[in-house]
Amino acid sequence: MDETEFWEIVDTTREAAEGDPEEHADLLVERLMRLDPDSVLDFARHFEARYNRAYTWDLWGAAAVLLGGASDDAFDYFRCWLIGQGREIFEGALHEPDALAELLDDFDEDIDGDGEELGYAADEAYEQLTGVVAPDLGITAQSAEPSGTPFDFDDEGVLASRFPRLWERFGND
Repeated sequence: MDETEFWEIVDTTREAAEGDPEEHADLLVERLMRLDPDSVLDFARHFEARYNRAYTWDLWGAAAVLLGGASDDAFDYFRCWLIGQGREIFEGALHEPDALAELLDDFDEDIDGDGEELGYAADEAYEQLTGVVAPDLGITAQSAEPSGTPFDFDDEGVLASRFPRLWERFGND
């Protein structure tokens, strides 16, 4: 599976789910189950590689603005959700997290930002297809610390100055 096919699967299942992250995960599992097990593992590798790339302090700060704070788990689920938003939003956010202010049409922290189930979709599909747990994907594990320079997510002044557009649109509710 190449990157284009990966994103096509993410996009078509998201569109069919009409933005509902749980429905998106269910549809993703259904779609992946139409593939052979090796292709499901390829999808999982693409997903995991992007998940690891998104482990940055700046993206975590952007998640904190959008979610009104972001614990370790919340940031993990946010990264899964971000992948689920498709290539343009994902790559744009990685390049410039503050650009999420323009990339997102809207953001409802009760619905958006939590894609935990998306992170398990390939594993679930593989297990349903084969009856066994997915093997190790053989890709480098994410680093122990996010990339970039750490900063205080609890300081609204810092968040507002680092992410002015995001803060203006979503942070000062």
